[in-house]
Order: sequence, then structure tokens, then C-alpha cells
Amino acid sequence: MTAESKASPQRKASPQRTAVPESNAAPDSTASLVRDASPYAGPDDRRFTLWRAADRILSGPRPVTLHERLAELGADARACVGPAERPDFYGDGVVADLEQQVAELLGKPAAAFFPTGTMAQQVALRCWARQCGTSVVASHPLAHIETHERRAYRRLTGLDTVFPTTAPRLPTAAELRAVDEPYGVLLAELPLRAAGFVLPDWAELVELTAAARAADAVVHLDGARLWEAAAHYGRPPHQLADLGDSVYVSFYKALGGISGAALAGPAELIAEARVWRHRYGGQLYQQWPAALSARAALGRELPRLPGYLAQAGVLADGLRRAIRPVPGARIHPDPPHTHQFQLWLPHPPELLTEAGLRHCARSGDGLFGSWWAGPLPGLSMTELTALTPALAWTADQVAESVAGFLDEVDRLAAAG
Repeated sequence: MTAESKASPQRKASPQRTAVPESNAAPDSTASLVRDASPYAGPDDRRFTLWRAADRILSGPRPVTLHERLAELGADARACVGPAERPDFYGDGVVADLEQQVAELLGKPAAAFFPTGTMAQQVALRCWARQCGTSVVASHPLAHIETHERRAYRRLTGLDTVFPTTAPRLPTAAELRAVDEPYGVLLAELPLRAAGFVLPDWAELVELTAAARAADAVVHLDGARLWEAAAHYGRPPHQLADLGDSVYVSFYKALGGISGAALAGPAELIAEARVWRHRYGGQLYQQWPAALSARAALGRELPRLPGYLAQAGVLADGLRRAIRPVPGARIHPDPPHTHQFQLWLPHPPELLTEAGLRHCARSGDGLFGSWWAGPLPGLSMTELTALTPALAWTADQVAESVAGFLDEVDRLAAAG
């Protein structure tokens, strides 16, 4: 870029790709191209095709086919187990090895593999409720158990919640101490995804968990993204997990495994959790693909997380410059707390989705994933995730490409 373009937030059109010669195109030819990029009409299928062919990916991984995923799994098997290793049988073998590895990583006496994090969370809360003798959980209205688990803790187990705060962050110790009814478990989601992947200061988090224990409660960490939270604090995962009596971790979010989760904690809790895992339908005959993928991902991705966090700052810098002229646009949190953060723009999600597809077809840059409508009409949000593909971007390149995307947004908005 020129010195002038580096210093100025002015938006300019992104370079044209040879495959889409706009100078010779009818006004709607780009729309036709993205419609024809896949035999399917849905934006997710169009994005899959365009992002696979993209020159650069800003957020998330590059999409892969089933055959490519199977090839990756074969490589994971060769990296993690010997050629004579047999598939697991109801959780032994490679699954049991993964459980032991996770328990050691998190500094807990035991761990149990679960097919989903939702199941792991429900089982953990159920078991703690029995041990603590109370059905009340101190949580947050934006926590995963409220927003993405269909409130199963209430419908299946009969638990209830109190909210020390409704602010878009974890409660403070003072707010927790002000709760005026007994509770048995503090559930702390680290980071609080729906609020923007936000984390408290380390001292605040330590004080919060201490306040829960002073109230004779246990602490359960919703650590679906604990691995990247540890990178934020600059501490190994076991130091963060040590703040909780139990912790759930995911293998597919930051790590990119196929699926699955683990619940780690005291041996007595995990033994009871295994019983309820069976009752909930999680005692699968074989789970070796997910376990192999998880073991390989732990070794491959954990060391990369600090670099992803640093690159999130680079992406935020470029985005900040590009969106400066757009009223109401914002990055949240700014700067990002983890390698994931939010971008808000004042347009409907459907328009932003279409603009992203057209921009990718024109420029070769796959920028954003899904967009969701915000609390105000016309305001939408997307989540950015800095993974390996994002490492290739400089802040200047981000600013230039996003400016081209915003030009596409303006064209679509003007066309009505």
C-alpha cells in the first residue's frame, strides 16, 4: 500500500479478480456468479465453495471436504497411536488415554470424555446439586446453559438459577456476595462468549471464585474456550482450571477437533458423571475418531494459541481503520481478550452476508462467517476467529480488504 493509504481510513474498492471482469459485466453478473458457485441456493453452501477457492481467509479455518477431513484423521492416527492400536470399546483405549491426558493438562484427579459439551455441563450441574444439597446455580443470563442448551438444566434436572448481574460480563465478587439466597454452584463461563468473549482481570477472577467458596458453594468452569482464556492470562491451563472445582473443555472450538468435550474434577464427581453420561445416552460404542482428532489437536493447536491471540490484535487494528467512517460500527471488545471477538455493523445480516459473498467472488478474500441481527433494527454482529489462515494478514491488508467489502455493502444498500 502507499503511504497515503496506510495513513488514511478512506475506503477504496478492492482489486478486481480476473474471473469477474466487471468492466464487461452486466450489473447483476456478480450476483449470478455467487448464485452459481454451488448447486445449492443457501448462503452457507455458497460460502463453502467460495471460501475453499479463496486466496485468503480472514476468520476461521479454510473449509474442507469430507475426503479431506478423513485424510486429516488418518494423519492424526499415525501421529497419536501405533499401527496395532485397536478402536475403542465403550470408552477404553484411545478415549481413556485422552481422558488421562486432559486430567493431567488441567491438574485434576480425573476426567471423562463426553460426546457434547451440553451433556457434560448438564451432568456436572446435576452431580454437584446432589453433593451440595441445593438446586440453585449462580450463573449469568448470557451463559451457554441459558442461550444454547435450551435450558436443559431446568427441564431435565429441575435446577434453578440466580443471576448476580445482568451486565455483559462475569459478576464481580461484590455482586456475588450480594446474592440474597443460598446457591450451591457458581458457574463461570470463561470467556463469556455472548458478551463478546470477555474475561475479567485475573485478580477479579480469583476474588470471584473465592467469594463463591466463602458462601460454601463449589465452582464449575464452563471452559469451552478455557484453552484460549489461559492464553489471555499468560498461564498454563491447569492454573486457570485450578480456580474451579470442576471444568468442562471443548475439543472442537479453538482446537479444531471433530467433536467432543471432557469434564474434569474430583474422582468422586467424575465417577458419578460417568453413570449419568450413560443415562443421558453418552456411552457410545466407539468414539475413536473424535478422540484421535482431539489428541492431535491438543498437541498441534495449544502451542499456537498465544500467536492467534496476538494476531487477533492485528485483525482488530485493520478493522478499526476500515470501519472508522461507518456510523455505529464497532469492534467488541477492543482490544480483543481472546483470539475471538465481535464486529458490529449498521446493516441487516442478509445484506452483509450477500456483500461478503460478492466481495469474495471479486477479490478472493473470504472475510466473515455468519451475521446475526442485533438488539436494534438494522444492527448486525459477526464473530471473528483468528486461526492459522489469519496469520497471513497484515493490518494494512485487513483494512484494504474490509474497505472493499464495505464498498460492496454500500452498493447493495443503495440498490435497495
